[in-house]
Amino acid sequence: MSATENAPTASEYISHHLGHLTNSHIPQESLWDMSYVNIDTVVWSVVCGLIGIVVMYLAARKATSGVPGRFQCAVEMLFEMVDNNAKSIVHGNTSFIAPMALSVFVWVVLMNSLDFLPVDLFSQWLFPALGISSETHHRVVPTADLNGTLGISIGVFALMMYYSFKIKGVGGFIKELFSAPFGPMLFPFNLALNLVEYAAKTFSLGMRLFGNMFAGELLFLLIAALLGASDSIAGGIGHLVLGTAWSVFHILIVPLQAFIFMMLTLVYMGQAHEAH
Repeated sequence: MSATENAPTASEYISHHLGHLTNSHIPQESLWDMSYVNIDTVVWSVVCGLIGIVVMYLAARKATSGVPGRFQCAVEMLFEMVDNNAKSIVHGNTSFIAPMALSVFVWVVLMNSLDFLPVDLFSQWLFPALGISSETHHRVVPTADLNGTLGISIGVFALMMYYSFKIKGVGGFIKELFSAPFGPMLFPFNLALNLVEYAAKTFSLGMRLFGNMFAGELLFLLIAALLGASDSIAGGIGHLVLGTAWSVFHILIVPLQAFIFMMLTLVYMGQAHEAH
């Protein structure tokens, strides 16, 4: 059978690359069943988090009071940008919120940047070299997985609730939950509206990032599928140019989505500090 006959169709190629690495060998009846966990999302999220910690640690360790180098200057500009936004949005103590927002921005940027890795880096190159089947599913970009982005947004929601109770107190939070925005006489409508608002903030925060990164990943896969299916040199060059053009455009999307996620996080933290 020829290589052409063995080659997957574009649909099969994309479906394979959209599959996650899971521990599906554990029996379903096992108490420690982890087959539903996307291992690749967890691993790459942790790796990006550790890289972000190391980078910021090195920046703080090498900081000098003299003329800063390029690396220190870039980190200082990033810190000032986040700190100024935090102070303008959150009307309160930002000694924790500003570093948290900076960590979120750096972490999301690093996870988004994994989308620049070649789509066949693992399945066609690294896995065969390590003796792993090329049919093994693996997705590199954690933010293209709804589980990953919702996990971050749930963390933001937990912080929002923490500051709501810390700033307003338990009584103040419950009072606001039942009396805002229509007054205490319409407390059933206030409660329903506020619950919907909290749920909408949490899900929209995660789904916005997921939608943009998943669309970008899918376009890379479509371009790669077309490139692999091209039988002519002109067609291959055309697809290569198209992939390069999308990569250049994607460079703007990666930091932009991280910035939007960070700004919305600051907005939600600011709302937790304010009373209706």
